[in-house]
Parts: sequence; structure tokens; C-alpha cells
Amino acid sequence: MRSAVVISPEQARRIWLHAQRLDERAPFGSGPEATRAAVERLGYVQIDTINVIERCHHHILWSRIPEYRRADLRHVQSVDKSVFEYWTHALAYIPTEHYRDFLPDMRAQRTAGVPKWMSTITEDDVRRVLRVLRLEGPLTIRDFKDDVLVEKTHLWASRKPSKAALELAFARGQVTVSARDGMVKTYDLPARHFGWEQSPRPASERQVHTYLLDRALRAQGLISIDSACYGERPPVKAAVRALVDARVRRRHLLPVTVEGLEKVPHWAEPAVLDAPPEPAADLVHILSPFDPLVIQRKRLAAYFGYDHVFEAYVPKAKRLYGYFALPVLVGDEVVAVLDLKTDREQGRLLVQQWTWVGAGETSGRRSAIESELERFERFQLAR
Repeated sequence: MRSAVVISPEQARRIWLHAQRLDERAPFGSGPEATRAAVERLGYVQIDTINVIERCHHHILWSRIPEYRRADLRHVQSVDKSVFEYWTHALAYIPTEHYRDFLPDMRAQRTAGVPKWMSTITEDDVRRVLRVLRLEGPLTIRDFKDDVLVEKTHLWASRKPSKAALELAFARGQVTVSARDGMVKTYDLPARHFGWEQSPRPASERQVHTYLLDRALRAQGLISIDSACYGERPPVKAAVRALVDARVRRRHLLPVTVEGLEKVPHWAEPAVLDAPPEPAADLVHILSPFDPLVIQRKRLAAYFGYDHVFEAYVPKAKRLYGYFALPVLVGDEVVAVLDLKTDREQGRLLVQQWTWVGAGETSGRRSAIESELERFERFQLAR
């Protein structure tokens, strides 16, 4: 086995930031093509319903595309159809070219039957909504008006059988989300939405594992098994580890030791290590708590020395940073955490709490962050 390349935590951070394209101000350009390229680079962009500030899928893209417009995401989902919605570790936008890698999960959902938490619906309910979609074309849940409301059996369940049936059909790949207006989804049949004469062929198990590994190498630069398989089960991690070992033998990947993290094996492609990124300029990024750089909390803490806690579900008296705290990245350091809220009626962005962390406040940092807050406010209020 080839001996590991030893790098510093600073180098590890730079590699990750470069892979995430957070070391440049406008790495993807602008317009719908920039949005498509960003989703492809990141692998997926998480969708979330929380609306204290702009929802995270728009926020994540804005962090990498300064001229990002919400219409750009609508375009790539509904016009170009180069992204689609499905589940990764959470609901997300994913490049359509990788649709086939999710077909095995969709088919597994079909054979699993109706989940216990959807016990108020039946297979007849699913067949009914599919029949309506075939006959009437793309529809939102608001277009299904003949439901008899039922009692909820689960916190996330719906009282409308049609809504639950659409959600189950979505998980099974029988319908897709063809458009969004806020969080209101329009559903359609996949073949009709994508214009397929023949549906994609499902990826094999090995192809899915290869996809997970390649996605992580592209989005992270430097990987561990846990970072590459975030949210995946142990058998998947074992399969990806076997792929990693095979690539190491062929010298397509090199083992890496990060100083201070010697117990966690890492790997990178030779080109990444041959041309390490330069120190990041002091760009300021106000990051979503669901940003790919933040969502893997253990990796964030190990690389940046910052433990992020999502405190929306923490009692107010026990919160450290605030209800909806956002890490602030300056260069390659997390230096502050801001609890923000958009007051849409008054047309302003409110700073509920400002907490310095890490190296904290130094000359010029506050003014640089305030300048970025002004840009962030303009994005929040733009329509």
C-alpha cells in the first residue's frame, strides 16, 4: 500500500473550498446555465421549507452565483429539465443526467408497499392520482378538490389522501415535480415531463456506488468514506470503500493523512494534490445551515474548528447562536455566526444576533461582513 500524502488542515480546507467553488466570487458565471453547472458541481442542492430567510436551495446557489435569480432555477427544472427533484440525504435538486442512479431507490420504494406513516392511503389512492394526471396533465395538489379529509396518523402525514398519494408516487418515481411556485409543487408523469420515448435504464448497484464516489470527489476534492457516503447505510459504505481501494491500487486515488485527523483515512485524486489551491482570498460568504459545506457537521468541525448547531428546534433559553443561525466564512475561516430574519413587510433584513467565533473580529472584518449583508438583503427582497 502506498504511503499517505500528509497535508495540513489549512490545505484540507482549501481543497474543500475549491471543490465547493467558494474560493471565487463568480465561478459559474450567470443565468440558467450557471445554475445547471452549480448543481452538477455540488452533486445536489438541498430543498427545505423553512422560510425565515430565503429558502436554502436559492441561498446555496446565490452563495456561488452572485447574479443568481430564482427564475434561473425554475428554468433548469421546468424548461431545460436539466435538474430534477428527489431524495439524497434530504429532498434535493439533482442533475437529470444522474436520474438513472436513483431508479433503484425508486423501484425499492414500489416493492416496499405503503409506509406505516401513510397508513391512511391505499394503493387505490395512488392509482387514482396517476389516472387523473394521465388524463388532465400536470397538476398541483390544489387541483385535487374531491378529497375527503382524514385524521393524521403521523406528524408529517397529510389530511388529504391525494397529497399523500402523490408523495408516495413521487418516492416511487411514478411522478416527478415538473415545477415549483414557492413550496407548491406541480406533478407530472416522468416520461411526459422529460419527453422520454423510452425511460432510462436503472443503474446497477456498482454503478450507483461509482456515482456516489465520483460525486463526492467532484464536490469535496478530499474525501473520507463518511463524507462520500453521507446518510448512506453501512453496506453502501463498504462497497464504496472497495471502489476506493481499487482506485488506489491503480493510482487513480492517493491516500491522504490530514494532520490532527490521522484516525480518519482520506483520499484525493493525484491532480488535486499536484496543484493545491492557493490561500483563499478574503471573500465573505454568509452560508445557509443546509449548505454542502455546513450540513456535514463533523467534517465542518474537523476542518474548520467550528461546531455548528441547528437551533431552530432547541428551546430559546438554551440557544447559543439563535433560531436560524448562519455561519459566516471569511477566506477559509468561519469567523462569525449570524441569526438572521427577513422582515418582508418592512423590506429589511434583521440581524437578531451576531456572535464572533474562531479568530473572531479583526480589523476590517465587521465592515466586510456588513457589506455582504447589504448584498444579501438585496437578494432576500428581490422579486
